[in-house]
Formats: sequence, C-alpha cells, structure tokens
Amino acid sequence: MPTPKKGPRLASSPAHERLMLANMATSLFQHGRITTTLPKAKRLRPLAERLITLAKRGDLHNRRRVMRVIRNKSVVHKLFTEIAEQMEQREGGYTRIVKIAPRRGDAAPAAIIELVTEPVSPKQAVVKEAEAATKVAAEEAPATELRKPPLRRLRPRTPSDLAF
Repeated sequence: MPTPKKGPRLASSPAHERLMLANMATSLFQHGRITTTLPKAKRLRPLAERLITLAKRGDLHNRRRVMRVIRNKSVVHKLFTEIAEQMEQREGGYTRIVKIAPRRGDAAPAAIIELVTEPVSPKQAVVKEAEAATKVAAEEAPATELRKPPLRRLRPRTPSDLAF
C-alpha cells in the first residue's frame, strides 16, 4: 500500500497526528490563541477553519461532526455559541498565523495561531461591491473593447531584428 503524500507528517503516525491536531484545535477554541511551531500552525489552520464553518451552520448533524474531533463538550458549546456568532459576517479567514522568534531550546520556527475576532470592516464590503460591478461591466462590454494590444519587444534579440 502506498504511503500517504498529503503533507509533511508532524508525528510518528497518522493517528498521533490526528490526535495532536484535535488537541491543538481544542486549545485554540478554548483560549483564543496558542503558541506552537510554524508547521503545526499551518496544519492546524485548515482544520480549525473547517470546524468553525461547521459551527456556523449550527444544526445537530454538524455539532456531531465537530464532536468527532473536539471531545470536550464545553469547548464545543463555546464554539457553537460564542465563536460562531463572532464569525457570522466573515466568509472565511477565521484564523491568523503570526510568526514569532524561534523557540529557545531547539531554534524551531515558532508561531502564534489565533482566532480573528475583529469585525469585518466596511471597506472590504465596498471593495467586493466594486469588484462585482467591474465584473458585470466587463460582461456587458463588447469583446472588441476588452482586447489588449499585442505585446511588443522591448529590445532586439538578434542582429536580424536590427535590420531595417
């Protein structure tokens, strides 16, 4: 059977890695931020964001799906009541990874992974509206207006290009 090639292994076995990521996700939702190594933070981010997306849906089936990973009922309750409400207006990007100085003992690259609790700024909404308007205008415009001029060489490449 071929070995899994999903990404760099953080632990000795896939089962140990799953348990370690589940424990880190539990700590992240419990405390709001954790300090860990950079590879662990990068592997934790998609799992945490997927769990928050499930919590935003809020039904019983998704609560049970989250309970498969996070086994602490108080943390699951906090995820579904507090964290999901904070992230209601956000469409992704629920976590942030901040690189910090290397760990003192073994100089491993360290990072802080934290939940983004700031509200979505109105500027982002304006930018999204402008992008949507640009896309609509591009669809309505005739194809001749959107055609780009051909690229020209900036400098000649061979002596024959110099001949007039």
